Amino acid sequence: MDGEHVAIVGGGFAGTLLAINLMRHDGPRATLIERRRAQVARGVAYSAAHDEHLLNVRAGNMSALPDDPGHFVRWLEAQGLGDAKTFVPRRVYGAYLRGMLDEAVAANPGRLTLVEGEVVALERCEDGVALVGDDGTRIGADVAVLAVGNLPPHTPPGLDPELLPPGCYRADPWAGDIAEGLGEDDTVVLVGSGLTAIDAALMLDASGFSGSVLAISRRGLVPRAHAETVPQPGLREKPAGGLADLVRGVRGRATAGGWRAAVDELRPVTQMLWGAADAVTRARFLRHLRPYWDVHRHRLAPSVAARVEALCASERLRFAAGKLVAAVADGDGARLRWRPRGSEAVIETRAARIVNCTGPQGDLLRSAEPLLRRLIADGLVRPDALRIGLDVDHESQVIGRDGTGDDRLYCIGPMTRGALWEVVAVPDIRQQNWTLARRLAHAQWVGGEGL
Repeated sequence: MDGEHVAIVGGGFAGTLLAINLMRHDGPRATLIERRRAQVARGVAYSAAHDEHLLNVRAGNMSALPDDPGHFVRWLEAQGLGDAKTFVPRRVYGAYLRGMLDEAVAANPGRLTLVEGEVVALERCEDGVALVGDDGTRIGADVAVLAVGNLPPHTPPGLDPELLPPGCYRADPWAGDIAEGLGEDDTVVLVGSGLTAIDAALMLDASGFSGSVLAISRRGLVPRAHAETVPQPGLREKPAGGLADLVRGVRGRATAGGWRAAVDELRPVTQMLWGAADAVTRARFLRHLRPYWDVHRHRLAPSVAARVEALCASERLRFAAGKLVAAVADGDGARLRWRPRGSEAVIETRAARIVNCTGPQGDLLRSAEPLLRRLIADGLVRPDALRIGLDVDHESQVIGRDGTGDDRLYCIGPMTRGALWEVVAVPDIRQQNWTLARRLAHAQWVGGEGL
């Protein structure tokens, strides 16, 4: 593979693991480009987390390598930090990934290069592609892989940050200390009630904030907790029937064996179910079922759930179903008006701080990311049918405006959710990653495809 070069845009979990796997498969040399050096191998998920933030999957299923399921557990036990049943702090997992990357760099001198910078454009060339940085730097490569992770959330309807005092609205819960300047009589409003809101509530508590926290979302749904026992293996073939049949089947199995078992058994066939669904069915799922799927599928570690319950019992944390109506400046805070679900009445809450915890961006065409905007404008990529990510084929090749793929441009990770849906967690990304790395290294022609 001498002379071939893969440029990877994004140094979070997906991008870092691809670079590592290219080295493991004796593939082409690689350049890993990340805009923030501190986030290389960690991304937002593992670099900004506090010690209180745990993985929501047990260590036994968190190996970065699908061909070595015990890899992470062996590393964890060697560090004296837990075993297969442990819910590990995200910072620890970030250290695991960074260690793997450092080993790959050391073992492959001159073949794996880390670059700090932001790519803002990509140009096709006769012999490959050229990536253009915001400082004008150009990096030539035979192939480029987009591993840009989740996009930041949209500003929630009903809020205009420009009308609020400086520091009152926080668009990103991970940027800075969201408890800074708050007092014990203050109220923080979290817009959203999912995993990001749970993280924000834990950060506020860990920072010593003793005021009250109100988490508002359309349905007021809160992530469920893992059971103390490890779930059983799931289905190997997708159930027959449509979306309504699937819902009825899950409810029936939940009644018979518990909701966790009913959801967990779909885990191995989720991507098959999504792939078999037409655009109308996928849109119905996103509109009506996605919030319920998320809170049952993406669960809390038992210890985290216990902390959340304690915060609620002490009335320092409250979840509510409702819709934001408006927010107006009130001193250095805001007066937030919101309508509880199922009611015509409007409640007014004085918020010292409002934090956007709505989760990843939902409409790619509204993205402000310079690289994605340029790629879309140039026709090199196009949004998937639901506009929740980039359109890709079964080999992770990006599909352009003209409907054709380009073997010089690939995408991995959450930005491919439109095609794969379940590609936001380690077990899914590592398999997608492994497959692409073998393809780029031509290793799919040698031996098997791995797990």
